[in-house]
Amino acid sequence: MTPTGLAEKLHARDVVLIAGRLLLSLIFLHEGLELATHFEVAQKAMAALGVGTPLLLATIALQLGAGLSVALGILARLGAIGLGLFCLMTAALFHTNFASQNELLHFEKDLAIAGGMFILALAGSGRLSVDRMLIEMMKAGKGSTSEAETAPSELYVSAGATSLPV
Repeated sequence: MTPTGLAEKLHARDVVLIAGRLLLSLIFLHEGLELATHFEVAQKAMAALGVGTPLLLATIALQLGAGLSVALGILARLGAIGLGLFCLMTAALFHTNFASQNELLHFEKDLAIAGGMFILALAGSGRLSVDRMLIEMMKAGKGSTSEAETAPSELYVSAGATSLPV
């Protein structure tokens, strides 16, 4: 079997997409859990930066909700856009002291993560996602054609047009 044939059989695109989704979501799920489980400490730290409790709660909800969205592939495009915008805002609001190498590094990491999220928003979550499973279940319920009879562009939720949210 040729490498191209093997890649087609293994659906390498989908494996890469799920690996990327999991890697991108990990930081948000971890930080959201840390903020939630150490809420009082986080509340004091955020207050010192001028961030009130309502915004802290919204941050926790975004990190956990959109993080799970990206990880599981449930409306992953919307989750990725939300987290990408969050990273841009975090970089612009909290990491602009470029005299500090640490702040510059955090600024650059936020920009890099935002870029990855925007690419994910365009690429979609692929076939290894909850969204795709739901689509397949709906097709099966309607007596739709099998995957073998489906056009290659229909195999990927994200192929062709980049319409949101799926």
